[in-house]
Amino acid sequence: MARSELGAYLTARRARVTPAEVNLPATGQRRVPGLRREEVALLAGVSADYYVRLEQGRERTPSAQVLDALAAALRLEEDGRLHLFRLAGLGPRARAAAVPGRVEPSLLVLMDAWPHNPAIVYNRAYDVLASNEIADALFHDWAHSRNLMHVVFTDPAARAFYRDWHDVARNSVAGLRLSHGAAPDDPRVRQVLNELLDGSPEFAELWARHDARGKALEDKRFEHRDVGPLTLTMQTFDVRSAPGQELVVYHAEPASPSSEALALLGSLAATSRRES
Repeated sequence: MARSELGAYLTARRARVTPAEVNLPATGQRRVPGLRREEVALLAGVSADYYVRLEQGRERTPSAQVLDALAAALRLEEDGRLHLFRLAGLGPRARAAAVPGRVEPSLLVLMDAWPHNPAIVYNRAYDVLASNEIADALFHDWAHSRNLMHVVFTDPAARAFYRDWHDVARNSVAGLRLSHGAAPDDPRVRQVLNELLDGSPEFAELWARHDARGKALEDKRFEHRDVGPLTLTMQTFDVRSAPGQELVVYHAEPASPSSEALALLGSLAATSRRES
């Protein structure tokens, strides 16, 4: 039976929760990873038959109350819960209009005023729409691609550049899944998704996990070919004037080796600009 996106998501998330995590006994031989269907139904307070219909795509209109119960049973965080509601047609989805490809001039001016803070603006498909000078230097002038998903999954140098490549890859796919759930008809998101499903086995494997999670405050560890190791804290902001755009700003701990390396990177970028 063909499953709905909702059913596929429930199945994938069920497989990620162990009985011990929800205080259920792990009795008998278990043929599936994670929870059984009847266990999820028990935790959510619905019948096992109803839950089976949800996973199989025979039932596609659960109530908000049922979705709340399922989110709790499957231990979904806020982004995962939002994704669940969107798949059931009860969460807000982005307007059909494409994400603006133009970044507000005032935002560009602000980004250029941060000579020591790499800053980029990207769309739902992770196309980098704007970047300041030091961000260009950090990402090697986007020599491989201006799409961050392509940088992570199709650039041969990515595993050296991102010192925690596996974490970056998982988080990137989870972010794209959330973007796709918000705007499933966005043609650029679908294009990038299909390119990566066809061209990257690692991406396809991670996509099958159905993780849905937005960017959060976190540290990123890089190995830059010109200045060596960098550990930068990443902050992400929605661009309110252009729905679907996000601003990412990186900074280093003051007086740290990463701060010194970032300052050197900025000097090299400035020198390169003067010589060009």
